Amino acid sequence: MVDSTLAKIGEDRSLLIVDDDEPFLRRLARAMEKRGFEPEAVETVAAGKAVATARPPAYAVIDLRLEDGNGLDVVEVLRERRPDARVVVLTGYGAIATAVAAVKIGATDYLSKPADANDVTNALLASNDERPPPPENPMSADRVRWEHIQRVYELCDRNVSETARRLNMHRRTLQRILAKRSPR
Repeated sequence: MVDSTLAKIGEDRSLLIVDDDEPFLRRLARAMEKRGFEPEAVETVAAGKAVATARPPAYAVIDLRLEDGNGLDVVEVLRERRPDARVVVLTGYGAIATAVAAVKIGATDYLSKPADANDVTNALLASNDERPPPPENPMSADRVRWEHIQRVYELCDRNVSETARRLNMHRRTLQRILAKRSPR
């Protein structure tokens, strides 16, 4: 698999990864390096823009929401500097509006988190007229719901009342969900 992936990547193997989730960023960078890419991993919009300006990569994986701004700003800078770059936007907030905005700005594909390295590689290397294959082991609907609730809970600084308000759910219902183990 690595040899066929290397052939698809081509001469320029540069890959920019922008994500503020540091453990995920490190894991993805290592996995992409094993697949033949030469990753440069950064955690902020500012750092992503700096890399995109100074050394525009052939490939990029950019998180949509970062602590210091919107990942689409990095996509715009990269598109200006290197129009042929293949860009995949990742997000924990899958919504049609943001997917459309990402593609309009120039993203090649849009993946919801958690996406694994195989999903990212398939999206980066898919030709324009070819869609990447669906994930081998997609999450169940219950797991997707649980992941979304956990993400909102963390973004609300683990405040149950605020999380329940934002999710439009009763606080006790949320407490019961949070007390259970994650579904498979």
